[in-house]
Amino acid sequence: MKQVSDDMRYAKSFKEQLTLRSMIIGAIGAIIITTSSMYVALRMGALPWPTIFVAVMSMTILKAMKDTNLNEINVTHTAMSAGGMVAGGLAFTIPGIWMLDKGAEVSFISLLVVTLSGTILGVIFTALIRKYFIEGEKLPFPMGIAASETVLAGDEGGDKAKTLFSTLGITAVFTAIRDGFGKIPGAWLSTKLAAKNIFFGLWVSPMAVGIGYLIGPLFTGVWFLGAVISYFFIIPVGVSAGWFADVEVATAFKDSLGIGLMVGTGIGILVKGILPKAKEIYGPMISGKAAREGGVNMKWVPMLFVVVAFLLTVFTNMGFVASVLTIVGVWLTTAMAASITGQTGINPMEIFGIIVLLVVKGVTKIGGVEAFLVAGVVAVASGLAGDVLNDFKAGYILKTDPKAQLIAETIGGIIGSVVSVIVMFVMFKAYGEMGPGTELPAPQAYAVSTMVGGLPNSGAFIGGLVIGLVLYLLNIPGMTLGIGIYLPMFISTTAFIGGLIHLIVKKIKPEALEKGTIISSGLLGGEGVTGVIIAIIQVLTMA
Repeated sequence: MKQVSDDMRYAKSFKEQLTLRSMIIGAIGAIIITTSSMYVALRMGALPWPTIFVAVMSMTILKAMKDTNLNEINVTHTAMSAGGMVAGGLAFTIPGIWMLDKGAEVSFISLLVVTLSGTILGVIFTALIRKYFIEGEKLPFPMGIAASETVLAGDEGGDKAKTLFSTLGITAVFTAIRDGFGKIPGAWLSTKLAAKNIFFGLWVSPMAVGIGYLIGPLFTGVWFLGAVISYFFIIPVGVSAGWFADVEVATAFKDSLGIGLMVGTGIGILVKGILPKAKEIYGPMISGKAAREGGVNMKWVPMLFVVVAFLLTVFTNMGFVASVLTIVGVWLTTAMAASITGQTGINPMEIFGIIVLLVVKGVTKIGGVEAFLVAGVVAVASGLAGDVLNDFKAGYILKTDPKAQLIAETIGGIIGSVVSVIVMFVMFKAYGEMGPGTELPAPQAYAVSTMVGGLPNSGAFIGGLVIGLVLYLLNIPGMTLGIGIYLPMFISTTAFIGGLIHLIVKKIKPEALEKGTIISSGLLGGEGVTGVIIAIIQVLTMA
């Protein structure tokens, strides 16, 4: 780690990391990020990638207030990030209720219990799995690397800062032209190949190139391989050979296969990675003096599980069995979310919600509304645990106390729980309806609504599950392969380009790898910051 300046230094004590002003600033930031995230998620089907934005905002505000340090900044942006993840989990699942039944009645209290339960579970599992995925597996968590590079560059100044912030500025202008003014297309698709049922394209996203560079050629290569299997083999060959009636049926097959691969890998993570270390990871929930993870006493966790089960049973009409199964499901999906986010920077939280929803529906007799509430709890918890680990990755690099970050995550998550529910109800009342063809299309929630009756191809799902488990046991990143099979190819292609650039730089000019990391962080930062600003402007000008 390079020498830091006198103006901004590492904290000398815990009190210098978790300060009153950091929590106040973090709380205000969480409100802003939650509101903008909910708006963008419902209207555009995406989250505005807040990690770099909140890192820059935290650094700017705290430096202006003087006497700050790297760790206080890190703790502040952790609180801000948490709110956005709660909003995403809610927006990507719950609107499906009104898509299936416009007159469905869902109380404010039940949705608040969903978000609070998801937040509590997300914080708990973040605490339990942080060390395993960040210090043990040492996954890239590209957004976390970019956030730490941004903060360090802001402190160190010099050529590193010039490189990062000039890249960030150029990317910000590009993103504003693309998204703010609509002068650049968001993606390019080959019409000639599409006519042959080969849906090849490119995501016109500097951020995706940066993510690809940061996670490297191995994960991007496997990711792209999954896309090739889907879009160059399963769909075109399957349709032309008569294996599938049409593209829609072939797409349902590949989606189910991709989800199965992710679930199978998740089971593999538990069987091979987490369960053998269960005493080390989960022992702190029971043991006395050892009941600590990063300075946080974990002996109260079993009681919190009981509280969550009680809240879900009483206030959501899920029933006790469904509530317990939801908590168990979160145990699996938070590990999956940590793994896939650490490898790719993408967290398909709504998919994790679908998986647990279908299991709970298969075991219990919960109603349609309650099924969506199950998905909401899981998506909030998985979104929070997976994405906030980016902030903990930055914290690991910056030597921040995990206890301070966990407290910040809790504060930001609770604020996000309340604000996200309020904003969702306000927007629903303002626009009247949600779903395809409306002002609030909420595409992820629509996907959940289409799968609430079951996976489109259960055979492909089971096959993918088995393959994913086997691949993980063979140390092959099956979850990354699954995300490549599931996602549109244009996303995978652009990320792969970033991975190729990393490989070429490593082979030709290895001394430039660090500069590539700085440039990539600028690419993520420029698109992420601009995305959030555009979202905030849209919220402020909402009719």
